[in-house]
Amino acid sequence: MKEIDNFIKKVVKNESDTLAIDFDGVIHDHNLGFHDGTVYGDPIPGAIEAVKKLSKKYKIVIFTCKANPKRPLIDGKTGPELIWEWLEKHDLKSCVEDVTYDKINALYYIDDKAISFNNWDNTLKHL
Repeated sequence: MKEIDNFIKKVVKNESDTLAIDFDGVIHDHNLGFHDGTVYGDPIPGAIEAVKKLSKKYKIVIFTCKANPKRPLIDGKTGPELIWEWLEKHDLKSCVEDVTYDKINALYYIDDKAISFNNWDNTLKHL
């Protein structure tokens, strides 16, 4: 029972202090699509300042399909390695807790392809 209580406390804490932010289209402009698989783009205007500001209050976790473990290596590197290099180049590495493919426990998800859900009628109308 103690293990379950500790797990629940950890989940609740992560949900209250973590923001999950999509990489492509939210932080990285991704203007060429998959292109050659590299992380080639520029920061979305305002992204660097926003991530730095948010990281003072929240743990920032980047979620991205580029971190999919089934994704092929690009220039001998994994997707997360390429993203960490990009984050370092743009002085964001210290602001980010993790880069993942997984759906993590988070207070909010910030995603350019998201549909905010409040009920199925509105969601179906939106689609």
